[in-house]
Amino acid sequence: MAIKKPVTAPIKKLIKAPAKKVIAKKPMTKKSVSKKPIPKKTAPAPIVIDVSSTTKSASSMLDKAIDLIKWVDSPFKLFEVILLASVFFFGYFAWDSRAVILDAITQSSKVTNLKEVNHLIPVAVSLQKDLEAVTVVVHKATLVVNTRTTMLSFGPKGRDNTLDGLISSLFNKDPGRNTAIVGMLNGEVICDKLEGNSKSSEWETKQGATFICRGGIPPEVGDFDGYVAVGFKTEPTDLGMVKTRINLAAADMSQ
Repeated sequence: MAIKKPVTAPIKKLIKAPAKKVIAKKPMTKKSVSKKPIPKKTAPAPIVIDVSSTTKSASSMLDKAIDLIKWVDSPFKLFEVILLASVFFFGYFAWDSRAVILDAITQSSKVTNLKEVNHLIPVAVSLQKDLEAVTVVVHKATLVVNTRTTMLSFGPKGRDNTLDGLISSLFNKDPGRNTAIVGMLNGEVICDKLEGNSKSSEWETKQGATFICRGGIPPEVGDFDGYVAVGFKTEPTDLGMVKTRINLAAADMSQ
């Protein structure tokens, strides 16, 4: 009798493979974005200008002016006010132009560039002839002591010795001449209407001059030993040519 062999299933089939872990995907949830509140626009604060202080200062200045007018009740007090105003104006003008003046004083203290009178005469005669000028006056300047000395003068009839050796202040109460001097210190030729505020300008007026041009000697910036003043009956039509000719003469008058 034949013995039946037990039926055995293959081992591989009997052993079950381990089950795979399935990770459940969570549904995506939208994050709620918190909205920031939009700030409300506020109107700019109005600008308040306090005019009370300016009004008070203006009224106080007016009151002081009225008090000053009331105080001036005699010619002596009026002369005192005019004198103080002139001194104040000259002091402010000198302070405002201090850099230019100090530089010119430093340069002029080193060497004197103005030629002697006998060398100045032919240059002045040629200048008067070329420009058809009424007057030509040459002044020597000393900035350290604020003086001006007239070296020579020419009128319609030629050389005039009336002003020779005349000493006066360089900077004075005449704002036109003060401005012209500062301009000449900067190397400029200054032309303007002639005003008779000094003996030399009064003499020029008597000779028929109504317009004047001034040029520094020498014409370089910051170097100032004097200046030449050229007077005309009327304002020249070509001021550019006049200024150039004055600069040439000023260069010839310096050493």
